[in-house]
Amino acid sequence: MVFGDSLVDSGNNNYVDTTLKADLPPYGIDSPTGRPTGRFSNGRNLADLLPESPSPFLSPQLSGERLLYGANFASGGVGISNDTGIQLGNIIRMPEQIASLERYQTQLAAVVGGEEQAWEMVNGALFFISLGTWDLVGNYFSAPFSARAGQSTVSEFIDYLISEYAKILRRLVELNRELGSDVYVAANRYMIAYSFINNPDAYGFTEASVACCGQGPYNGVGQCTPASNLCSNRDEYVYWDPYHPTERSAEAILEVILTGPPDVISPMNLNTMMEANTET
Repeated sequence: MVFGDSLVDSGNNNYVDTTLKADLPPYGIDSPTGRPTGRFSNGRNLADLLPESPSPFLSPQLSGERLLYGANFASGGVGISNDTGIQLGNIIRMPEQIASLERYQTQLAAVVGGEEQAWEMVNGALFFISLGTWDLVGNYFSAPFSARAGQSTVSEFIDYLISEYAKILRRLVELNRELGSDVYVAANRYMIAYSFINNPDAYGFTEASVACCGQGPYNGVGQCTPASNLCSNRDEYVYWDPYHPTERSAEAILEVILTGPPDVISPMNLNTMMEANTET
């Protein structure tokens, strides 16, 4: 099950009334069709690289046996705070994403033969959450749309985000409370990005300060559009557009999440967690 923002949105924003979409070229240029898929990437994103990549919850194609592989509830532009991305229109904020999980369970029950079977499948699923980036770039530092900037310091805003994120996690725990063997791991996405930017050669990149697709200084202004500058050597770039990793960068991020040390993912990496879960 995937929740969160544009780093893992596999196309849900295509089905809602928002200005933040990845539905124009050159988004998707390296996808199998070479066309936009709704992912904020040149190809696959983090959610696509998970062991079982679920379909967008709002996609008409998510039905029947496809429900057995989970669902992706993520929406580009959302944050921990509900007022993040208000300038973007009707993005799917976290309370609605969590409510959609309950609707998904109802749909799944019709496929697997009952609510109990559906509940067991959801309880045994991997929950992947990507949140926080837009609370800064699309909220606190997004004048004139942010009232938060005038109400609090950056430090106070971060404390607020921590408390709000705890509420989101508690709600997910409540939905999953019958399992009793849940394990949660947290990846420090800032540390991962910092490593890529400061030592790109170690990860096979040659460009970490300029986006592959964009305009303005460092190709860092606005979204990627058909009129944007576009690099040809996309696998050598950390960033696809000013905010999102290339497919190659997403692969490197996932590798850190799967096998990384405790200073970037704790209390254990994802491979260790999945192995422990298999043994119990």
